[in-house]
Amino acid sequence: MPIALFALTISAFAIGTTEFVIVGLIPTIAADLHITLPSAGLLVSLYALGVAIGAPVLTALTGRLPRKALLLSLMALFTLGNLLAWKAPGYESLILARILTGLAHGVFFSIGSTIATSLVPKEKAASAIAIMFTGLTVALVTGVPLGTLIGQHFGWRETFLAVSALGLVAFVGSLMFIPANIRHGAPASLLQQAKVLAEPRLLLVYAKTAIGYGGSFIPFTFLAPILQDVSGFSAGAVGLVMLVYGVSVAAGNISCCWRSCCSH
Repeated sequence: MPIALFALTISAFAIGTTEFVIVGLIPTIAADLHITLPSAGLLVSLYALGVAIGAPVLTALTGRLPRKALLLSLMALFTLGNLLAWKAPGYESLILARILTGLAHGVFFSIGSTIATSLVPKEKAASAIAIMFTGLTVALVTGVPLGTLIGQHFGWRETFLAVSALGLVAFVGSLMFIPANIRHGAPASLLQQAKVLAEPRLLLVYAKTAIGYGGSFIPFTFLAPILQDVSGFSAGAVGLVMLVYGVSVAAGNISCCWRSCCSH
């Protein structure tokens, strides 16, 4: 596999880390900023809102831009958002930082798959996408627990500083190894994307997805306070639980892929 593909994987790792790492820091952030736990939980929800807006809207608006230039812009925005979170003077500015990084997240995974497939022969396209998304799995196993550990021992701001450093590494890797002449097709307009909402069967799929992810991410958002206040775990044990969770997710993904490959 080309080294450019691993630059995309590093980017996915950085983005996956910043998406989930805040879960283990909710009580710490709430105490430091003197806000309630539900208000701190909005930092997860508003990030997700940035992803939801960024994926369809910004992908359509930036569809004619060169892929490498767009990718570098996204990683610069991602790094800037995490630096803003690091230096956020208050709750409102931290919300803005989370929305900015969420916007970068949404567009990155919209274009990342097409970039990954353009780097390899057609018969290896699925493997290229799988390698890129490995960054998300590895983020759950290593990035999130380590980020939680950093936040609990050195302060939650330092976690965002560490993630911004990951973003810088991903930016440099993309700058050096992603080719400049990546081909891409004409982008779907917002109107074309909106037409899918008229398909009842697709709406049912969307509803199932929303209910499934909504049902799992609501308790996941407040996992740290649940572990500490209800289950009696110490703050230091939260990172270990996140590690076990990440390993479980990785094992489930690998098992699912293995069964899928064997069935074919």
